[in-house]
Amino acid sequence: MAKIDIISGFLGAGKTTLIKKLIKDAFTGEKLVIIENEFGEIGIDGGFLKESGIQITEMNSGCICCSLVGDFGKALREVLDKYTPDRVIIEPSGVGKLSDVIKAVKKVGDDVQINSTTTVVDVKKCKMYLKNYGEFYENQIESAGTVVLSRTQEVSEDKLNTALELIHNLNDEASVITTPWDDIDGNKILEAMEKINTLEKELIAAANFDYEADEKEAEEHKKLHEHGHHHHHHEHEHEHEHDHEHEHEHEHEHEHEHDHEHGHCCHHHGHHHADDVFESIGIETAHKFTKDELEGILSRLAGGEEFGAVLRAKGIVPAEDGTWFHFDLVPEETEIRTGAADFTGRVCVIGSKIDSAKIKELFN
Repeated sequence: MAKIDIISGFLGAGKTTLIKKLIKDAFTGEKLVIIENEFGEIGIDGGFLKESGIQITEMNSGCICCSLVGDFGKALREVLDKYTPDRVIIEPSGVGKLSDVIKAVKKVGDDVQINSTTTVVDVKKCKMYLKNYGEFYENQIESAGTVVLSRTQEVSEDKLNTALELIHNLNDEASVITTPWDDIDGNKILEAMEKINTLEKELIAAANFDYEADEKEAEEHKKLHEHGHHHHHHEHEHEHEHDHEHEHEHEHEHEHEHDHEHGHCCHHHGHHHADDVFESIGIETAHKFTKDELEGILSRLAGGEEFGAVLRAKGIVPAEDGTWFHFDLVPEETEIRTGAADFTGRVCVIGSKIDSAKIKELFN
């Protein structure tokens, strides 16, 4: 089944530039079809993308979300049947509602599934467009699974944070890519679009591994205890001369075994999966950190009960000098190193009874 990716955005936000980057970095070797819908009579961007050898179906007589909803379904079905692509990118008109494009794709049939919905937002014009184009612009942000900010290298951190606040007020579920596109690989952008949260997966897998190891140890201890109990009972049958003393020991051991089994049973039912005991929070941040600042934050996280019982934390965050910090935290141990850029600053924290709001404040 083909992956359907919808990449939306207001006129001039940088949709075509983003698609070209994804083709170069992330879609290598895939059989790809791009469906463009330009608002107007002449398709402008098609020529650029044809140079990449990508099949394009252009529809220039109106928006997908307006007069072309019917035709669009037919065009998409035709593309799927004719080219049997691995992936279809739909680049709708910059003045349409993303929610209508999503509806149009869903109407094509049950065998067509949307892989991702992305909106490209020019960070320099976000505030102005929200004011001037209200409903249409809001809908593109509200309906997106991922928002990709363009031109972030041209604005101050304050202006970037203002745009992020506006976006999060409309859609606090979307991942927001804040890293300048030249500093990031297209695969990282695709990871965000497809909601592959590797940080969280890594931490949850590690927590589950620790828990399963604990359970295995408890199970082995129980078996050892049962074996000792059985062996003791065998001796009881054959060594009659120590009957009274032995009976007393046997009762004591039986009582101890019962307590142990009961405790393990509770452990087993109450804590079988890390997910039952631990909660995880994911944080996105565009804040640029110094090493001292990050060390101070991690020290507070690791140092006690201020934020709840923090078991693990992992993150990739931008540094003030333009590099990126990667960090890991386990109880009483933290590591900070430099590494590759991510699509925005990302942090994942796992623990028990953790204060999500206070932890999010730390990193923003």
